[in-house]
Amino acid sequence: MRKAPSERIATDAIKAWRVFAIMLSIILLLVATALFVLAYYFEFSYWFAIGVTVFTIIEAIVTIVFIPKVRWNRWRYQIYDQEIYIQHGILVVTRTIIPMIRIQHVDTDQGPILKNYKLANLTISTAATTHEIPALLEEEAAQLRDQISELARVEQDDV
Repeated sequence: MRKAPSERIATDAIKAWRVFAIMLSIILLLVATALFVLAYYFEFSYWFAIGVTVFTIIEAIVTIVFIPKVRWNRWRYQIYDQEIYIQHGILVVTRTIIPMIRIQHVDTDQGPILKNYKLANLTISTAATTHEIPALLEEEAAQLRDQISELARVEQDDV
């Protein structure tokens, strides 16, 4: 049995995930505000709007304060010559092994939030599915992309 992977994603991932959670919570608060306005103009009960507001506040506290840190603590990966080992999950821990021979292509991507923190996601595609290692430092993501691409090419040549 292989030991658990030891490589971690960037610690700035916590900040990036919190910014994303804040933006999502603002959108939900705008929906709650719209429900209050609709309740006022169409004279129906405010209870639904109050319920959405309470849910949004609880959701914001959980997704901004707690989830990013726990998510970061659980994310691990390891690159071997023959395979990639990824471990992630909050309540259910998922362990995935991706054989190099199955890899079709490797990409890096970053949106505006990740770009602000100089982070990038590494996406590994096989014929069956796509796997992601989130929030790596830009340089590390580019280096891993090239390394995995080279290892996958060597595996393809060996077949």
